[in-house]
Amino acid sequence: MVSGLSPEPDGSGVQLLSPEAVRLGQKAANKDEAVQQCGEVLVELGAVEPAYVDTMHLRERSITTFLGEGVAIPHGTDESRVFVKKTTLAVMQYPDGVDWGSGNEAKMCIAIAAKGNEHMQVLSALARILLDPAKAERLRSASEVDQVLELLAPIGGEEEEGE
Repeated sequence: MVSGLSPEPDGSGVQLLSPEAVRLGQKAANKDEAVQQCGEVLVELGAVEPAYVDTMHLRERSITTFLGEGVAIPHGTDESRVFVKKTTLAVMQYPDGVDWGSGNEAKMCIAIAAKGNEHMQVLSALARILLDPAKAERLRSASEVDQVLELLAPIGGEEEEGE
């Protein structure tokens, strides 16, 4: 079981997102630069080998990682899992937006490095967050790291209440 994204793991699994992995107020000239920045954070965190960053660019060239609601999820190819040391997320906020092509603008990138199929749990939980326009807006406009951690806490955590 993968624990939630709180800065303090609850002991039931691995910590996916740490405060050090959240970078607010970033700038990127284009999506290639944004993907590169995301990959460099994953390398800095010790989550991936540097070769993983190249596979993130390959993935982006084969199919867009733009999800909607101003959010993109740069990640590597299935074959790139050999370069992943630990399942980790990195969050990059781009207040001025980054042109993601086809008229899409990303204001938030959530980079995913997954050793196994954890990325499916991450995508499912992220989709639930983005389906709430108010939460999506709060995520895009967060001014504090703790706000991002709180909004993304459901990823990998327990099921939503009422289910």
